[in-house]
Amino acid sequence: MKIPFVGQAYEARSLNLDAQRCINLYPEFDPTGKWVSALFGTPGLDLLATVGGGPIRGSEVMGSLLYVVSGAALYSVDSTWTATLLGTMTSSISGPVSMANNGWQVIIADGKAGWLYTRTTGAFAKITDVDFPAQPLQVVYQDGWFIVTAVDTQAITINKTPDSGAVWTDGGTASASRQPDNIVSILSDHRELWLFGQLTTEVWYNSGNSDFPFEPIQGAFIEQGCAATFSACKMDNSVLWLGADNRGHGIVWRAQGYSPQRVSTHAIETAIAKYSTISDAQGYTYQDEGHTFYVLTFPTADKTWVYDATPPGTWHERAYMTPTNGSLHRHRSNSYSFFNRRHVVGDWETGELYGFSLDTYTDNGDYIRAVRRCQHIMSDLREIRHNQLQIDFEAGVGLQTGQGSSPQAMLRWSDDGGHTWSNEHWTTIGAAGKTTARAIWRRLGMSRDRIYELVLTDPVKRVILGATLDAQKARA
Repeated sequence: MKIPFVGQAYEARSLNLDAQRCINLYPEFDPTGKWVSALFGTPGLDLLATVGGGPIRGSEVMGSLLYVVSGAALYSVDSTWTATLLGTMTSSISGPVSMANNGWQVIIADGKAGWLYTRTTGAFAKITDVDFPAQPLQVVYQDGWFIVTAVDTQAITINKTPDSGAVWTDGGTASASRQPDNIVSILSDHRELWLFGQLTTEVWYNSGNSDFPFEPIQGAFIEQGCAATFSACKMDNSVLWLGADNRGHGIVWRAQGYSPQRVSTHAIETAIAKYSTISDAQGYTYQDEGHTFYVLTFPTADKTWVYDATPPGTWHERAYMTPTNGSLHRHRSNSYSFFNRRHVVGDWETGELYGFSLDTYTDNGDYIRAVRRCQHIMSDLREIRHNQLQIDFEAGVGLQTGQGSSPQAMLRWSDDGGHTWSNEHWTTIGAAGKTTARAIWRRLGMSRDRIYELVLTDPVKRVILGATLDAQKARA
């Protein structure tokens, strides 16, 4: 019989209810396929360039170059992945930065100062205009204007002259004042400004007013704020963010028009509730082969969660496996840009730039640990004899030589709701060309309630189509 093996990450508050994990694998649904759904391996990382000493704190595409902040320095990276130092900042050396450009200038805001690079002259300097915010939190660009918000204020500030980030002006400031909460994050989407407060959100537009061009949109007031500055992202003609209001925080919201729609699950929210810090959460979005992903990392908690907005909308984990001891940590990616026809991410710890690829099966040479823990398998809590479990892989994907030439899958199980686990049991998923190989485990004992966990670490293509169980009811 077929068993519900493929699915998303859903580890409930009680493992006895649901203990599913889905690490470095994501579901794809195909109602006309051999199976209704399958699990595919998440992309590996190809090293593209080493840019300074790191960490990579932000990136921005302007024209034919990628501009990258690594540590305290700004670099440009060209299509050959050659990095050129443009200047050094003195305000900070770590933490995410916000970047925006107008086609010939890039502004960097790091929470302590603002920095301006001008492509035509090569000049890079701190913005010292007295009307520029003293502690710029984030910067965006819209309709010829740079818009900056500062730490612990309700205000946004714009430059004096459209399309120039060098000069700012007294009076070029307006406040989001419908509610007395400071602006946490700012986002420009579809020529609208989203001003995320601590508890509420306002949406503004360019009215063309000569005194100050941006004004609130009537009716575009959301009673849901933002819990983390860098969690707010544009995605799939919408906006996503990690929410907060006067009743709590830790729900991931997606805007439907000007109404927030909850996209996180109870399981994701349970995980977030356990983290000591969520205000440092960082998000980015990208699309790949028809899937649109929102990648949300919690640095203090050392966790990365990913929402796949492709209907019906599912969650999975991404993790980096330490080569020395096999422990799992947050994904290596920090910043994101689409540049030179590649999904480009920066390392949160080093100066390395990577390219995402679904056809790469390591993280820059380090093995990827893929884990699937399935739903509970039971039949009215009667004892079941598990005679044979067969997992349907895409077989014959082994490498010609070395690690992965005979790729292995590890299986273990729990008969007490995921609290304790059996020994590990290994089998092959097929050497290169052995496309009809079957992965079968036999004589698996008896259980009233069982959870299977599968682990793959070999650097090969990972596709899990489903599973069948030859089982026999024993007694009540």
